[in-house]
Amino acid sequence: MAEARPDWIAGATGLVGRALCAELPTGLALVRKPTTGLPVPTATVDYGDPVSFSALPAPGRVLIALGTTMAQAGSKAAFRAADFDAVLTVARAAREAGATRCGLVSALGADANSSVFYNRVKGEAEAALIALGFERLVIARPSLLDGEREALGQPHRSGESWSLKLARPLAAFIPAAWRPIAPQRIARSMRLALEAPGAPVRILTSADMQRLGA
Repeated sequence: MAEARPDWIAGATGLVGRALCAELPTGLALVRKPTTGLPVPTATVDYGDPVSFSALPAPGRVLIALGTTMAQAGSKAAFRAADFDAVLTVARAAREAGATRCGLVSALGADANSSVFYNRVKGEAEAALIALGFERLVIARPSLLDGEREALGQPHRSGESWSLKLARPLAAFIPAAWRPIAPQRIARSMRLALEAPGAPVRILTSADMQRLGA
């Protein structure tokens, strides 16, 4: 019997990435530096060097939860390197290694034609992955993530923190498309959507994930 291929999980140390690791016990977490505390094995890669992926076991699926903010990146070039270049590098490496299914954590408002730089880069990343021709590509576009970044040792995001403080008490009155969403719901929705039959590309709105991941 052929050995099962692992699920590559890129961005495994973030909120959604950790939720994906918990949701996919056959996962292989791709990390930039040696990391402990994840529920799946890890492999160190360089997202700026495609060759660094060549020693990894061939994946069956790849799930990508890479991303930063403009404030953390410090420049448009650095943001694009994290949210477009790195995303495409890992997706292309997985596709060339035989992955047939891909899940991408994008963002609400992603649009390759947007005048907003953040949304445009996210949309361009989506388009680049569609062009790779996966048999199944699931694109998740979540609203505000409802999680505690500081508990994971991630940088504090003041805007996100204040938005959550305001939104949490009113969550029941906020439409599902805009309501803050738990990373676990995103991860569960992506897994279920990747396993389901359907069109080659499926876009999950935040409202979809609130329902599917419940």
